[in-house]
Amino acid sequence: MELLLKNCLLREKNYQKWDIKVKDGKIIELAEEIESDKQTKVIDATGKLVSPAFIDPHIHLDKTMIDDVVRANESGTLKEAIEIIWDKKKNYTIDDIVERAGKAIEMGVKNGTTRMRTHVDVDTIGGLLPLEGLIKTREKYQDIMDIEIISFPQEGIIQDPGTEELMWEAMEKGADIVGGMPANEKTPADSLRHVEIAFEIAKEYDADIDMHVDETDDPFYRTLEMVADKTIEYGWEGRVTAGHTCALAAYDDHYAEYVMDKVKAAGIHMITNPVTNLVLQGRKDNQPIRRGITRVKELMARNINVSYGQDCVKDTFYPYGQCDLMEVALVTAHAAQLTLPDEIEYLFDMPTYNAAKILKLSDYGIKVGARADLVILDAYTARDAIRLQPDCLYVMKEGKIIAQNSRKSQLFRG
Repeated sequence: MELLLKNCLLREKNYQKWDIKVKDGKIIELAEEIESDKQTKVIDATGKLVSPAFIDPHIHLDKTMIDDVVRANESGTLKEAIEIIWDKKKNYTIDDIVERAGKAIEMGVKNGTTRMRTHVDVDTIGGLLPLEGLIKTREKYQDIMDIEIISFPQEGIIQDPGTEELMWEAMEKGADIVGGMPANEKTPADSLRHVEIAFEIAKEYDADIDMHVDETDDPFYRTLEMVADKTIEYGWEGRVTAGHTCALAAYDDHYAEYVMDKVKAAGIHMITNPVTNLVLQGRKDNQPIRRGITRVKELMARNINVSYGQDCVKDTFYPYGQCDLMEVALVTAHAAQLTLPDEIEYLFDMPTYNAAKILKLSDYGIKVGARADLVILDAYTARDAIRLQPDCLYVMKEGKIIAQNSRKSQLFRG
């Protein structure tokens, strides 16, 4: 059956009302007025904002919903958050991972997300069991969520002997993307070797790379430059993503500009994760406290593609989160001081068109031929979608309604 969405307010059409016709999971027609027939199911968007469904390009599904079964992170630091996971990771089961990850996926769908790119720990503590859990999760929820999996050596590669072999095996067993965390090594030389290993694996499997890079306030850590150099050396321009890059904000301006120029030349995509880094970084600072997020505005000014992710949900790193990318947008707006009209529109692009560039999606957007992953928001502008955190009235994946929300409230006076 064909689906016709009437009276859709579209950012792509300068906030004018258009109709969208869908068939076989794709958008087949866009016009200011489309006639319906008896074979067409009609949904009236009533002039509300209709957007391509959201994309979360950076989340850790294997760790979500874990904070109720582990001890509290008393220091609130990244270091302790990682250490707390160790004991739990030794006792992971596939069913446990599927159950916890499934809760996050279902929340994400209700909040308008139909695609996620998730990191999964690959190390000698948990082996490949977390990967196996997420592969099973991906299969279970494929009708409502598309999931890409990144093999993520959070414990390091050089300082965790055996992890390199697991990284190679992870690609054989179903990981899609090569990850990394080069700052988590004992020396800069080891960090460089960490980066080289990631590129060697990526070249062998013709895979993209998505690394955690310099997730620290310490300007001593400078692995972003290493990643940029290797991207160009391997000819991987446009295929590399750097997440967090907190240290970039700690560099002096001269070096920061030098590195950002390299990032631009390498075509590296950048992902900031403010909801996590605002609470993890600067924990030992006295006033003024560093906030830990990367140089979002400077990256935007260079036309470097920037997105954001939920990153963590109810785990040892971040006790909050509900897989709502409009909530993350609001936090990002405050942290990066994105309040001007063009900046607000860019904020809305970050989990939509910018994230689609990271995932290299050619079938994304509101255009004829695009996959009909759509969300009708109870809002009229990007600003109000971010400001008011409205319901996603309808969420569609490939033209099929997969979630519907309605919020009822009453006000009594007198």
